[in-house]
Amino acid sequence: RQGQAHGITLELRNRMIDAAGDRLVDLRNKALVAVAYDTACRRSELVAFRVRDLRAAEDGAGTVLVARSKTDQEGRGQMRYLAPDTMEHVRVWLAAACLEEGMLFRSVGKGGKAGGQLARSGADSGAEVARIFKTMAKAAGLKPSVVKAISGHSARVGAAQDMAAGGIDIGAIMQAGGWKTAEMVARYTERLSARRGAAAKLAAMQNRA
Repeated sequence: RQGQAHGITLELRNRMIDAAGDRLVDLRNKALVAVAYDTACRRSELVAFRVRDLRAAEDGAGTVLVARSKTDQEGRGQMRYLAPDTMEHVRVWLAAACLEEGMLFRSVGKGGKAGGQLARSGADSGAEVARIFKTMAKAAGLKPSVVKAISGHSARVGAAQDMAAGGIDIGAIMQAGGWKTAEMVARYTERLSARRGAAAKLAAMQNRA
């Protein structure tokens, strides 16, 4: 059975953000995990965002354009929602890094200055996003087994799990994360489905739950 990344749900996202510091690299990391959770983006999509892809709304929320993705090879693009708290993390990062254009997420040098693109290739993007998430999870005091199971897709998994737990239908979840089939969404949420399935309902009827 293929292993699955540990989902970064809202609870874990908040723990990771709260445990991060105030250095420039920490501000970037907080913005990255917040955007990753809201957009349910793949790691390659996260590192490809540009500042110009962001749009702020009057209510404090915003949107970000996924210009190209694994399931959108024509480059038609798709808008993803960013909650007000996520937009604030992004604003703080951009202001501290003095960024007005170019890549949204950058490397941060030892001198505490923003550098170039976070990661250039697909393999590098996965490794770097995963490294950042693992570092944040470790700082948040998560168990070593959980830290080990976190990957660059963990926020994508956690967002799907939270949407399913909130009663959002699978079609809407697929649209939110750019999934073309229900198979992966079902895989991400299978434990929750089991806990809500016929056996669980029967146990509740029998006063065994």
